[in-house]
Amino acid sequence: MRHKPLLQAGIACGVLLAVGCGGGLPLKHPRDSQALPTIDRNSTESSLIAGYLEICMKVAHGTPAEQAEVLATAHNDYTAAPTPSRVLRYAMVLSTPGHAGSDPVVAQRLLHEVLASPETLLPAERALASLQLQQVERQQSLQADVRRLQQAAERNANDKIAQLTRNLKAESDEVTRLKKALADAQAKLDAIANIEGSSNNRRTPTPEGRKP
Repeated sequence: MRHKPLLQAGIACGVLLAVGCGGGLPLKHPRDSQALPTIDRNSTESSLIAGYLEICMKVAHGTPAEQAEVLATAHNDYTAAPTPSRVLRYAMVLSTPGHAGSDPVVAQRLLHEVLASPETLLPAERALASLQLQQVERQQSLQADVRRLQQAAERNANDKIAQLTRNLKAESDEVTRLKKALADAQAKLDAIANIEGSSNNRRTPTPEGRKP
């Protein structure tokens, strides 16, 4: 993409500004007869940060095969020789969401580990690691909030289901009770009707024959 280098350069400049890198050249002593070689520190660190960001872009937006390749390379480099730069690179890959190998928990541990010895990193690397750690911790906090909300919603749903179940059982029990009461009442009515019928039969006089 044409805009990717511009985006990476902008982020890299932001990191360099965060560490307060100056843009001036080293001062020469007036009596120096020969100019000393100068190093453009800003350009060097900007290129370094652009490399980290390029890896993150590949693992975030690449194909599954490309993502797996970047992850495997970063893991193998880290395992072979866990230098601070390789630890940071592996942590950056693991903390990038959007791929199967993303693991913010391990990334958070590695970022804490590499920031425990800040003198082993360049200023821009320290700034990048610090910013990435803040991002990972925010992500972890948001995920914890989502889990709490989901659990609360589940509890509320379970409570509602349990309440509805209790109400349904109570209504079912009431219907059963009413049916039984109706059956008992009908049995009593039938018994009364039978008694009255028997009594009426006993009271009916036998008709007498007519005398001639």
